[in-house]
Amino acid sequence: MKSQLTFQKATYVSPLGPMLMAGNGNDLYGLWFVGQKRFPLDSEQWEDAPKDAPFLVAARQWLDAYFAGEHPTFQGRLKPQGTPFMQAVWQEMLLVPPATTTTYTEIAHRVAQRLGQPAPAVRAASTAIGRNPISLIIPCHRVLGTDGSMRGYAGGLDRKVALLTLEGKDCSMLKAHR
Repeated sequence: MKSQLTFQKATYVSPLGPMLMAGNGNDLYGLWFVGQKRFPLDSEQWEDAPKDAPFLVAARQWLDAYFAGEHPTFQGRLKPQGTPFMQAVWQEMLLVPPATTTTYTEIAHRVAQRLGQPAPAVRAASTAIGRNPISLIIPCHRVLGTDGSMRGYAGGLDRKVALLTLEGKDCSMLKAHR
């Protein structure tokens, strides 16, 4: 019988609004802006994490450095839950450097190449990007539409622009897709 994951939680107050961190031991399973799309509705049932929980220490250090304008490397273990394809998409997003952007199509092509698939699954890659449970650290905010437009971000397009700007990206030429 497979045991169900139990999460511990804590809140991080960022300049762009409060964020919920979820994990267990050394493993970070989730990082969301409170109230964003796909925010875990059952999070109220999770127990509060001790302040010295390794996943919290690593996440707080990363977030503090990130919001100070640095480009930190996450020192904990990322454990986003998803299918093998979703995992491949999220791994690919980790390779997109700060202050740069890529497109949904480019991510899909790279994942197809990595998995030895003959054709990219752009729609499936887009879905995986939209379901990224570890905001910021797995940088889905760096993914744009093929035409360079600002397409959805679970935390909202205003936050997406703010995050890219914080990283040093000039967003003045990016178009909003409505």
